Amino acid sequence: MTARALTIAGSDPGGGAGVQADLKTFSAFGVYGMSAITAVTVQNTLGVKEVLRVPSAVVRGQLDAVLSDIGADAVKTGMPGSGPVIKAIAARLRAHRVRRLVVDPVMYAKSGHALLEPRAAGVLIRELLPLALLVTPNAPEASRLSGVAVRDGESARSAARAIRALGPAYVLVKGGHLDGPVCEDILYDGEGFTVFRSPRVRTRNTHGTGCTLSAAITAGLAAGLAPAKAVAGAVEYVAGAIKYALPLGAGHGPLNHHWRAR
Repeated sequence: MTARALTIAGSDPGGGAGVQADLKTFSAFGVYGMSAITAVTVQNTLGVKEVLRVPSAVVRGQLDAVLSDIGADAVKTGMPGSGPVIKAIAARLRAHRVRRLVVDPVMYAKSGHALLEPRAAGVLIRELLPLALLVTPNAPEASRLSGVAVRDGESARSAARAIRALGPAYVLVKGGHLDGPVCEDILYDGEGFTVFRSPRVRTRNTHGTGCTLSAAITAGLAAGLAPAKAVAGAVEYVAGAIKYALPLGAGHGPLNHHWRAR
């Protein structure tokens, strides 16, 4: 049977992040992709200008329509936007007994624009993290979720421990925002740490990196991989997508989601 993956996220009209990046990534992994839109953004490579949030009832309806008919082997959440939407997502994921859930706690755009309402962070922690098989915060997101200032590998490990105590089975603290010639993504399973290393590419074309990594992990889980193997495959894929990133636009250009077809 064809592996199926569902993304619950915002729309990026420039195609570099959000639902568009997720669907490209699912396709690159040979997984059938589906989507539920939580927000429509006005953005390009220079930044986010406006966000129109989709009502929670419409998000709920999209999830019921897809999960009751086609189903999903794995699901990821990206930008939920607001507390009511987060609650609606969590309720429907529980109702449809989703087990392989990847939560990408999208809080800020690369430009610094807030993508999550301030009061919604607590709702995300209470409602979504306990349902997650794996959560994928970058350093600023891990700092906000854990209360630990993530500046290096040691503090990333401390943050991972604190975040796992909130409910997810696995925590992947991404190292893209940290310094050094090598990017280290640190996976914590409650017992030990696995570090995934990839060369740090000096490029401005990194729009959608976080969305793409979490989508690649979701695709691996949908195909039946164990979490650590799904992360390993995703890290390798994103490293190539950054290496062959596309110099489009005047700001942060998008990754090359189809770099393997070169």
